[in-house]
Amino acid sequence: MTTSQDTPVLDTLAAMTLDSLERCGLAPDTLILTRVAALVAMDAPALSYVAHFKAGAEAELTPEQIQDVLVAIAPVVGTARVMAAATHIAEALGIEIAAAMPAPEG
Repeated sequence: MTTSQDTPVLDTLAAMTLDSLERCGLAPDTLILTRVAALVAMDAPALSYVAHFKAGAEAELTPEQIQDVLVAIAPVVGTARVMAAATHIAEALGIEIAAAMPAPEG
């Protein structure tokens, strides 16, 4: 099990995300979807998406909503950027699953 001492940077980013939910006038789901769109536009790495997963889950976002955002922004950011983002999101999901799994014994 990872602790905040194991992942201080990721934990700080996650805390910043949660804090901004409290300070922003947007609904939590809209805020996270907006951030996903910004991450796609920036060609952000997988770890950037991981920092938003907890807040997205708390906002009860669905995979379909994330897909809808990717479809909506594709004409603006381009298909290559959207395909790269889909790859980064899939990788981020793998990172999150791996981090949540207990370390193998032995």
